[in-house]
Amino acid sequence: MSAGPVLAQIKDVRLTLGGAPLFEGVSFALHRHERVCLIGANGAGKSTLLKILAGELDPDGGETAKLAGVSIEYMAQEPNLTRFATLAEYAAAGGAPPHEAEASLMGFDLDPERSPQGLSGGEVRRASLARAFATSPDILLLDEPTNHLDIEAILSLEERLQRFSGACLIISHDRRFLENVSTACLWLRRRVVRRLDAGFAAFEQWAEAVDKEDARALSRLETQLEAEERWLQRGVTARRSRNEGRRRKLMAMRAERKAEKAEARGKADLAITEAAASGRLVIEAKALSFFYPDQPHPLIKDFSLRLMRGDRLGLIGPNGAGKTTLLKLLLKQTEPSAGAVRHGTGLAIAMVSQDRSALDPDKSIWETLCPLGGDQVMVRGRPQHVAAYASDFLFSQAQLRQPTAALSGGERNRLALALALAGPANLLIMDEPTNDLDMQTLDILEEALAAYPGTVILVSHDRAFLNGAVTQVVGPLGHGRWVEAPGDYDDFVRAFGVPVKARFSNHMKPAAAEQTQALKGAPRKLSYKDQRRLEECEAQMPVLAREIEAIEHALANADYGADPRDYMRRTEALEAKRRALEAVEMDWLRLEEQRAALAEG
Repeated sequence: MSAGPVLAQIKDVRLTLGGAPLFEGVSFALHRHERVCLIGANGAGKSTLLKILAGELDPDGGETAKLAGVSIEYMAQEPNLTRFATLAEYAAAGGAPPHEAEASLMGFDLDPERSPQGLSGGEVRRASLARAFATSPDILLLDEPTNHLDIEAILSLEERLQRFSGACLIISHDRRFLENVSTACLWLRRRVVRRLDAGFAAFEQWAEAVDKEDARALSRLETQLEAEERWLQRGVTARRSRNEGRRRKLMAMRAERKAEKAEARGKADLAITEAAASGRLVIEAKALSFFYPDQPHPLIKDFSLRLMRGDRLGLIGPNGAGKTTLLKLLLKQTEPSAGAVRHGTGLAIAMVSQDRSALDPDKSIWETLCPLGGDQVMVRGRPQHVAAYASDFLFSQAQLRQPTAALSGGERNRLALALALAGPANLLIMDEPTNDLDMQTLDILEEALAAYPGTVILVSHDRAFLNGAVTQVVGPLGHGRWVEAPGDYDDFVRAFGVPVKARFSNHMKPAAAEQTQALKGAPRKLSYKDQRRLEECEAQMPVLAREIEAIEHALANADYGADPRDYMRRTEALEAKRRALEAVEMDWLRLEEQRAALAEG
């Protein structure tokens, strides 16, 4: 894809926070039609850079500029909806006309008249995305857009971004998402930005080459440093001004080397403490069922599972499909409607919850890790100083007295992991552990789980993380049916298909059932929104089918060797079109069944 015109750029931006430089000469441009992912470690300043580009923060130096008339929408990592009475009011506050704001919310499956109070994390994320898309901006700045979204919502967002005609700058830890949407990469590292004119799929190989070159540069620096040390030790006294200049240069080289070494050390050590081994059998569920009295279909029906020591189970499904209920059933925290759950002997359970409820916002990191006082944390069966243990999770000694409320999302996640992993456990439960973690920490967490001899249950929507961490996957197929597939997320998809919400939403929550009873006697027809969606599906299906046929024909006649990159782009476009057609067909089928049922009514 050739780059379009430059819509915005920053030149030589510099910023110092807390006495330390965050950026030193950051420069890059955003072009129309490109989707750029911004990569960097937690704390490198990625979110700060988006705020500078959005005009919400002024740098200490440098320039930011955009083309005349270009509009920018910024979706923050933690949007605040509390001062708005309805979602429509929140979405329109971004500058969109009210009807566009409402249409955008409905496109993200949200009721515009709903109050923002009591929304789930996924609903807050969809509302903030609806607000960002409602104004049809020229530039979208998205900070962790996939956090709390289920896989269906992530796939839908991928399709929206692939159709987006402006420029997009995205911060995300979701590697599969970035592979599917990005066309270029920016790497924020050591206070500067490097650019790769290829999508995230090519990032790892490129980054490895950059690291090797940096290592060679560091080796040359160390050789030069040794020479300078020898010169200094000889005590040359002639030309004092020249000597002082060389001394200052030496000190600067020492500082650079120290920074290089510190970065090499700055990796989280997420070693997991294991208790005494559990029995060979960890959890056995037989003919497990769960239903609400007012629901037409059970949430879980006749589900059986044997979880053995050392298994790594991935639990997937759309938000609201029943993952949390199934997890509580397996842990004996909820009584089943039918069936039974048996635990093996000697279970010691550690939990990392999605809401980080174990963290008290008023307590410091120190107080969180040492709730009984003192300065020792019991790790691997022996005491360890709290500062040393916290440093394994990338917390500096200066941060130990900071309240948890002052930490970033990624830092809170790391603290929750540190708290859960400090105690011995042979069954580790992790609910959305990847939210807000940078990719380096994700890789290390995968390695720690691979080396962990205990048993793990992961609830996650991160496809790449699931592929790297689990040995089997359980997911719902609708009407209460849950199935298990050996292998990873991709193996589950090959066996049962992509988890699409229409396939799972065959049960109603109690409130929905009560609403259905209240509507008896009302006109037996689809709502205006559903009727419009049905008409859209009928129009979209033949168009998508023709587009798929055209791409398949082009690929059949293409020469892969002539232009591999173009061939891969066409292949990715074909997969995106197929997913889009599947989603539209499922919507059409659901609405047609609903229309027929109402007509028979």
